[in-house]
Amino acid sequence: VLAGLIEKFVSRLSESGTDCYFSTGNYKAMEADVKKENLSAVQQLGVEMTVRYGKYLNLLKEDAENGLCFVLMNCDEFLKQQQRTVESSLCCLQEHYAGYDWFASSIFLIMSGDREKTLTFLLQFSRLLVSAFLWLPRLHLSMHLPVTTVEYGIHPVYFCSAHHVEMLLKAELPLVCSAFHMSGFTPSQICLQWITQCFWNYMDWSEICHYIAICIFLGPDYQIYVCISVFRHLQQDILKHTEA
Repeated sequence: VLAGLIEKFVSRLSESGTDCYFSTGNYKAMEADVKKENLSAVQQLGVEMTVRYGKYLNLLKEDAENGLCFVLMNCDEFLKQQQRTVESSLCCLQEHYAGYDWFASSIFLIMSGDREKTLTFLLQFSRLLVSAFLWLPRLHLSMHLPVTTVEYGIHPVYFCSAHHVEMLLKAELPLVCSAFHMSGFTPSQICLQWITQCFWNYMDWSEICHYIAICIFLGPDYQIYVCISVFRHLQQDILKHTEA
């Protein structure tokens, strides 16, 4: 049900000129014989974890690995067309996105391992503003960002979403804010970790689906509200750990 709902919603928005924030050009999918060996070591590990998790949730079949590799390789190629070249020694500014694409993997599971549906959805989704915040590789070295922003190597999720989480945390949960201040950590570091991983390893699968759906339907600012809600939920634990 959720797969069908977000498909229709994103398809409708991506056909509307007023809702499209990014232009994507015409991309033709590569051939289907993409093997895991074509991916980086980090991606290969991510594929294994995703397939294992998908089978545990009874969402994927035996041949799911090749389908996920197909999606990831096509996403790499598609996003590469919208990247700018930057001279930098920073690891995060090399040609390939340094981490694993948790958002594309989440959509692959939502679509029950259907690679064509997943890729079609991601290509349409990439036109919308919310893709910049949910799909982190979307803006890696992106030509849609000012060149100075790209050269700093800091993702907009950090200086937009995570920054606003800190501002709201001061007003909404001052004790949690103080606890972080005392610990030497910043809430934005934790939020960036959660958002980058699409809350994998932190929330149950149904909650991950709710997070993605809420942000798609209601807008990227709900990413901030979800983080605040999680901090509110964890408040007693955070304060207990601070005391200890």
